[in-house]
Amino acid sequence: MEKTLAIIKPDAVKKKLTGTIIKRIEEEGFDIIELKMTRLNKEEAEGFYAVHKDKPFFNSLTDFMSSGKIVLMVLERENAIEKWRQVMGVTDPALAEPGTLRHKHGFSIERNATHGSDAPETAEWEIKYFFPQ
Repeated sequence: MEKTLAIIKPDAVKKKLTGTIIKRIEEEGFDIIELKMTRLNKEEAEGFYAVHKDKPFFNSLTDFMSSGKIVLMVLERENAIEKWRQVMGVTDPALAEPGTLRHKHGFSIERNATHGSDAPETAEWEIKYFFPQ
């Protein structure tokens, strides 16, 4: 079994899509082993996205991620990272496959409803960032 971090971003929480997205997660065979709703402050968002600190979108991304409530989850299943990325779709909702969460609920590359870890090492770091126990 593999674990991945999933985030329902502020845009999707504001649109009241939390239940819809969690239902899809469960339908796709994931077990939700940790879950919490929170609101990041700017420093927490900057720490989480520190890998992007030198990119031009860093400030707008961290402003957005600290703009409202988010839902953090640790998902578990076989091939969890790859499967969650398939369910989400590619980063740009305009290019995401029909039926994916980002195609259906995303607005832009930044405001794309969900986040997911992209590799086992990233998943481990991201999970520990939000669920240190």
